[in-house]
Amino acid sequence: MAGSDARALSRSLLDLCRMRKLTIATAESCTGGLVAGALTDIPGSSDVIDRGFVTYSNDAKRAMLGVEASTLTNFGAVSKETATAMAVGALERAGTDFAVAITGIAGPGGATPGKPVGLVHFAVAARDGRIVHREHRFGAIGRSAVRARSVVEALRMLMDLARGPAQTKPRRAAAATRLRPRVTRTPRRHVAKRRPPRSPRG
Repeated sequence: MAGSDARALSRSLLDLCRMRKLTIATAESCTGGLVAGALTDIPGSSDVIDRGFVTYSNDAKRAMLGVEASTLTNFGAVSKETATAMAVGALERAGTDFAVAITGIAGPGGATPGKPVGLVHFAVAARDGRIVHREHRFGAIGRSAVRARSVVEALRMLMDLARGPAQTKPRRAAAATRLRPRVTRTPRRHVAKRRPPRSPRG
Protein backbone atom coordinates (compact mmCIF):
# COMPACT_ATOMS: atom_id res chain seq x y z
CA MET A 1 0.00 0.00 0.00
CA ALA A 2 2.79 2.40 0.92
CA GLY A 3 4.48 1.72 -2.41
CA SER A 4 1.39 2.64 -4.44
CA ASP A 5 0.84 5.69 -2.24
CA ALA A 6 4.42 6.79 -2.82
CA ARG A 7 4.10 6.42 -6.57
CA ALA A 8 0.83 8.37 -6.72
CA LEU A 9 2.21 11.10 -4.47
CA SER A 10 5.41 11.28 -6.51
CA ARG A 11 3.45 11.81 -9.71
CA SER A 12 1.23 14.47 -8.17
CA LEU A 13 4.17 16.27 -6.58
CA LEU A 14 6.19 16.28 -9.79
CA ASP A 15 3.22 17.53 -11.83
CA LEU A 16 2.59 20.36 -9.37
CA CYS A 17 6.23 21.38 -9.14
CA ARG A 18 6.65 21.21 -12.92
CA MET A 19 3.63 23.46 -13.39
CA ARG A 20 4.93 25.97 -10.84
CA LYS A 21 8.57 25.61 -11.95
CA LEU A 22 9.78 24.43 -8.55
CA THR A 23 12.82 22.27 -7.82
CA ILE A 24 13.56 19.80 -5.03
CA ALA A 25 16.55 18.31 -3.22
CA THR A 26 16.50 15.46 -0.71
CA ALA A 27 18.65 14.68 2.33
CA GLU A 28 18.15 11.17 3.66
CA SER A 29 19.57 9.09 6.45
CA CYS A 30 17.43 6.12 7.50
CA THR A 31 15.66 5.94 4.12
CA GLY A 32 18.96 5.74 2.25
CA GLY A 33 17.79 7.55 -0.88
CA LEU A 34 14.33 6.00 -1.18
CA VAL A 35 12.59 9.39 -1.47
CA ALA A 36 14.86 10.43 -4.32
CA GLY A 37 14.35 6.97 -5.81
CA ALA A 38 10.56 7.23 -5.66
CA LEU A 39 10.63 10.60 -7.40
CA THR A 40 13.20 9.75 -10.05
CA ASP A 41 11.33 6.53 -10.86
CA ILE A 42 8.77 8.76 -12.60
CA PRO A 43 9.70 9.70 -16.19
CA GLY A 44 10.43 13.40 -16.63
CA SER A 45 11.41 13.91 -12.99
CA SER A 46 14.60 15.68 -14.05
CA ASP A 47 12.51 18.83 -14.55
CA VAL A 48 12.03 18.96 -10.77
CA ILE A 49 14.62 16.83 -8.96
CA ASP A 50 18.05 18.43 -8.70
CA ARG A 51 19.95 16.08 -6.39
CA GLY A 52 19.77 13.80 -3.39
CA PHE A 53 22.12 13.53 -0.42
CA VAL A 54 22.39 10.16 1.34
CA THR A 55 24.02 11.09 4.64
CA TYR A 56 23.89 7.92 6.69
CA SER A 57 26.76 8.67 9.05
CA ASN A 58 27.29 11.70 11.26
CA ASP A 59 30.46 12.47 9.32
CA ALA A 60 28.42 12.61 6.12
CA LYS A 61 25.86 14.91 7.70
CA ARG A 62 28.63 17.28 8.70
CA ALA A 63 30.63 17.11 5.46
CA MET A 64 27.81 17.09 2.92
CA LEU A 65 25.10 19.13 4.64
CA GLY A 66 27.01 21.30 7.09
CA VAL A 67 25.28 19.95 10.19
CA GLU A 68 27.19 21.29 13.19
CA ALA A 69 29.05 18.76 15.33
CA SER A 70 27.52 20.41 18.40
CA THR A 71 24.01 19.73 17.04
CA LEU A 72 24.77 16.05 16.65
CA THR A 73 26.45 15.86 20.06
CA ASN A 74 23.79 17.75 21.99
CA PHE A 75 20.64 16.43 20.29
CA GLY A 76 21.70 13.28 18.45
CA ALA A 77 21.40 12.30 14.81
CA VAL A 78 17.73 11.42 15.28
CA SER A 79 16.29 14.74 16.43
CA LYS A 80 14.30 17.75 15.33
CA GLU A 81 17.43 19.87 15.36
CA THR A 82 19.42 17.54 13.12
CA ALA A 83 16.55 17.00 10.67
CA THR A 84 16.08 20.75 10.36
CA ALA A 85 19.81 21.35 9.87
CA MET A 86 19.87 18.64 7.18
CA ALA A 87 16.98 20.23 5.28
CA VAL A 88 18.49 23.71 5.47
CA GLY A 89 21.91 22.38 4.46
CA ALA A 90 20.50 20.58 1.44
CA LEU A 91 18.56 23.68 0.42
CA GLU A 92 21.65 25.89 0.64
CA ARG A 93 23.94 23.49 -1.20
CA ALA A 94 21.52 22.60 -3.97
CA GLY A 95 20.00 26.04 -4.45
CA THR A 96 16.59 24.48 -5.01
CA ASP A 97 13.16 25.80 -4.03
CA PHE A 98 12.54 23.01 -1.51
CA ALA A 99 14.46 20.37 0.41
CA VAL A 100 13.27 17.48 2.56
CA ALA A 101 15.28 15.68 5.24
CA ILE A 102 14.69 12.39 7.05
CA THR A 103 16.55 10.91 10.00
CA GLY A 104 15.28 8.08 12.17
CA ILE A 105 15.63 4.62 13.66
CA ALA A 106 14.26 2.06 11.24
CA GLY A 107 15.32 -0.91 13.41
CA PRO A 108 15.47 -3.60 14.41
CA GLY A 109 18.30 -2.22 16.56
CA GLY A 110 19.49 1.30 17.30
CA ALA A 111 16.99 2.29 19.96
CA THR A 112 18.15 4.42 22.88
CA PRO A 113 16.33 5.74 25.97
CA GLY A 114 13.63 8.12 24.73
CA LYS A 115 14.30 7.19 21.10
CA PRO A 116 12.56 3.91 20.25
CA VAL A 117 12.64 1.93 17.04
CA GLY A 118 10.27 3.57 14.57
CA LEU A 119 11.05 7.14 15.64
CA VAL A 120 11.60 9.33 12.57
CA HIS A 121 12.14 13.07 12.32
CA PHE A 122 11.22 14.91 9.12
CA ALA A 123 11.94 18.47 8.05
CA VAL A 124 11.18 20.44 4.91
CA ALA A 125 12.71 23.81 4.09
CA ALA A 126 11.73 26.34 1.44
CA ARG A 127 13.74 29.08 -0.21
CA ASP A 128 11.29 31.68 1.15
CA GLY A 129 12.26 30.76 4.71
CA ARG A 130 9.51 28.32 5.67
CA ILE A 131 10.65 25.33 7.71
CA VAL A 132 8.34 22.58 8.91
CA HIS A 133 9.28 19.73 11.24
CA ARG A 134 7.31 16.61 12.07
CA GLU A 135 8.02 13.68 14.35
CA HIS A 136 6.51 10.25 13.79
CA ARG A 137 6.67 7.19 15.98
CA PHE A 138 5.76 4.35 13.67
CA GLY A 139 6.63 1.69 16.24
CA ALA A 140 8.48 -1.59 15.72
CA ILE A 141 6.61 -2.42 12.51
CA GLY A 142 9.68 -3.70 10.70
CA ARG A 143 12.57 -1.93 9.00
CA SER A 144 11.06 -1.96 5.52
CA ALA A 145 7.69 -0.67 6.75
CA VAL A 146 9.26 2.21 8.69
CA ARG A 147 11.26 3.23 5.64
CA ALA A 148 8.29 2.92 3.29
CA ARG A 149 6.02 5.00 5.54
CA SER A 150 8.76 7.59 5.92
CA VAL A 151 8.92 8.02 2.16
CA VAL A 152 5.17 8.65 1.99
CA GLU A 153 5.32 11.17 4.84
CA ALA A 154 8.22 13.04 3.24
CA LEU A 155 6.36 13.27 -0.06
CA ARG A 156 3.24 14.57 1.71
CA MET A 157 5.26 17.27 3.44
CA LEU A 158 6.79 18.35 0.14
CA MET A 159 3.32 18.43 -1.41
CA ASP A 160 2.03 20.66 1.39
CA LEU A 161 4.99 22.98 0.91
CA ALA A 162 4.56 23.13 -2.86
CA ARG A 163 0.86 23.97 -2.57
CA GLY A 164 1.13 26.89 -0.20
CA PRO A 165 4.08 29.27 -0.67
CA ALA A 166 2.12 32.01 -2.39
CA GLN A 167 -0.06 32.65 0.66
CA THR A 168 2.73 33.00 3.20
CA LYS A 169 4.72 35.97 1.90
CA PRO A 170 1.84 38.48 1.52
CA ARG A 171 0.74 37.91 5.11
CA ARG A 172 4.20 38.63 6.42
CA ALA A 173 4.52 41.70 4.23
CA ALA A 174 1.15 43.00 5.37
CA ALA A 175 2.09 42.52 9.00
CA ALA A 176 5.32 44.43 8.43
CA THR A 177 3.59 47.37 6.75
CA ARG A 178 1.06 47.61 9.55
CA LEU A 179 3.78 47.96 12.12
CA ARG A 180 5.69 50.71 10.34
CA PRO A 181 3.00 53.44 10.53
CA ARG A 182 2.66 52.91 14.28
CA VAL A 183 6.32 53.64 14.76
CA THR A 184 6.12 56.91 12.82
CA ARG A 185 2.93 58.03 14.57
CA THR A 186 4.13 57.74 18.13
CA PRO A 187 6.46 60.79 18.03
CA ARG A 188 3.59 62.92 16.66
CA ARG A 189 1.38 61.96 19.57
CA HIS A 190 4.03 63.12 22.03
CA VAL A 191 4.33 66.47 20.24
CA ALA A 192 0.56 66.91 20.36
CA LYS A 193 0.55 66.34 24.10
CA ARG A 194 3.14 69.05 24.69
CA ARG A 195 1.15 71.82 22.95
CA PRO A 196 -1.94 72.10 25.22
CA PRO A 197 -0.03 73.37 28.32
CA ARG A 198 1.29 76.33 26.27
CA SER A 199 -2.16 77.47 25.05
CA PRO A 200 -3.79 78.68 28.33
CA ARG A 201 -3.31 82.46 28.96
CA GLY A 202 -2.56 84.23 32.20
